Amino acid sequence: MSNPVFFTPAGSLHGVEPGALFVIDGPEARHAVTVKRLTVGEAVDIADGAGARLTGTVAEVGPGSLSVMASGVIFEDQPDVRLVLVQALAKGDRDELAIETATELGIDAVIPWQAERSIVRWKGDRAAKAHTKWQSVVTAAAKQARRAWIPEVRPILDSAALAKAVAAADLAVILHEDAKNPLRTVLEAPIVAEGGGLDSPREVLLIVGPEGGISPREVTRLSDAGAVTALLGHHVLRSSTAGPAAVVLASDVLGRW
Repeated sequence: MSNPVFFTPAGSLHGVEPGALFVIDGPEARHAVTVKRLTVGEAVDIADGAGARLTGTVAEVGPGSLSVMASGVIFEDQPDVRLVLVQALAKGDRDELAIETATELGIDAVIPWQAERSIVRWKGDRAAKAHTKWQSVVTAAAKQARRAWIPEVRPILDSAALAKAVAAADLAVILHEDAKNPLRTVLEAPIVAEGGGLDSPREVLLIVGPEGGISPREVTRLSDAGAVTALLGHHVLRSSTAGPAAVVLASDVLGRW
């Protein structure tokens, strides 16, 4: 069984040598001590959310701190092809469920999308609070999945801004029930047959619409910016399901798994 993971600020593990004591405090330490009930001698990982992972054993437990004897620190590279989930805002917390599951499956970044048919709206103070909530959701999911990288939640985009992001992306895929080509076919196109490597893309946007679907006007606008449509199976998936399903298939096709 893999070691439990607790997070520390990005960069704080740099320079930590084997045999050194590393101390975490605050909410992460309280979770380790109060919820997980870790005791001296148990194996544990400390990650900084930016690829660094300390492996070690619990040396001391305090009311609000955890001291870990470091066995070593490794740095986990990001995948050659990064997957970014563009998730339309959806009601009933389905958007949060989508980003949570996608994080556990390995998504590298998330973009909230204020689609035309999104019932939920991020405005004013709610936008900042909602963005913070999304970042909290992916952080918790990364911890559950024992990841060393915490996915970035990028600023919310409307459809005009998303079209600009699509134009700048290596590949942008609209998951759409009326698409002609399966997602596998779309993703296999950039693969270099000789040697099995990847010439491009380096970052793939997977675009998922809200519960009411992506409007025809949005499909046209995003397609004009360079996006391609792709079919994900024979059935219509919910907004909370399509993104994670696409992450699974893309991770396999692109050699991430």
